[in-house]
Amino acid sequence: MSAEDPIRELGRWIEQAREAGAPHPAAVAFVTVGAEGRPSARTVTLKRLEDEALIFTSALWTRKARELAANPQVALLFHWPSLGRQVHITGEAELAERALAEELFDARDPAHRMQTIVSRQGEQIESLDPLRDRLGHLARVQEAPPRCPEDWGALRVRPTTIEFWAEAEDRLHERRLFERAGEGWASSLLAP
Repeated sequence: MSAEDPIRELGRWIEQAREAGAPHPAAVAFVTVGAEGRPSARTVTLKRLEDEALIFTSALWTRKARELAANPQVALLFHWPSLGRQVHITGEAELAERALAEELFDARDPAHRMQTIVSRQGEQIESLDPLRDRLGHLARVQEAPPRCPEDWGALRVRPTTIEFWAEAEDRLHERRLFERAGEGWASSLLAP
């Protein structure tokens, strides 16, 4: 494990999970805590790794966005059961620049872009039928791919801790903790 760059190591672990055929290797549990102190978790997809951050996307009206506005502290958990590995991250989330949101929205396939336009994620509905009707209508009349909505954005999570956990047959699992230390990282081995 690279003691100098845990974000790069995370990238290697994700790629190894992809190569091993793990389903959804970039899926991660994303945990927020709202103003009332109640945690909530959902599974999201990591969009990219930067040198100092992890990038995600989200509609900006969702529960996740409201909770991040109240408390930017997050916890993330990547888990690859077939490889006996997981990575736990804590850090702070912030809204990224608009240009990045637009770039990532434009990289989505057209069906996902249209779904984002017609569905207000997390809002109560009576049935999926009206959404399907709107989606079908949009697909028929849309001449160009939809542009990024103003209320859709990119999130940048800057980790403060990253813990790598690797399963061992003797139950002495390797736990390596990286903690932000100035411009770098301090590393320690934890008892299983």
